[in-house]
Amino acid sequence: MEIIKVDGGMADALAPLVAGFRVVLNSFRGPVTEPDIESGKEELLFYLEKGLPVYAAVEGNEPIGYIVLRIDEPCLWVESLFVREEHRRKGVASLLFDKAEEIAAEMGEDTVYNYIHPNNERVIGFLRSRGYTVLNLIEVRKPYSGEKPATKISVGSNEFDY
Repeated sequence: MEIIKVDGGMADALAPLVAGFRVVLNSFRGPVTEPDIESGKEELLFYLEKGLPVYAAVEGNEPIGYIVLRIDEPCLWVESLFVREEHRRKGVASLLFDKAEEIAAEMGEDTVYNYIHPNNERVIGFLRSRGYTVLNLIEVRKPYSGEKPATKISVGSNEFDY
């Protein structure tokens, strides 16, 4: 397996992975949806057009995972990290994340910043195993029209609908 920098010529091959990432994210808030491959391709091309670094884990000629990074000096953010289900727990995500940490180190930074959905226990566990334990930001918004949050989450002395 190797980690390679992605270019627009890989959009068709990576589109199913990007679409799969969106299915997983959607599953945290509602019913499981079907992957939209065309939207996955558009999303990947958008990242590349905006100059976001994208790396893929490739086995043979098959992409099995990817990571999208956003450089917001002095910070490096992980926008998305996804590995095909059949390749999980085999070190693929670790290799992709190693690449992110390598780039952060080249920038003179000690950490990579991560947006994580609060229900994404798998990624939270992955990050904790790598020493990521500091809660940095909380995203807060008004409820969408007709939205009825089902649970509450406490952070410090604050309680939020979720």
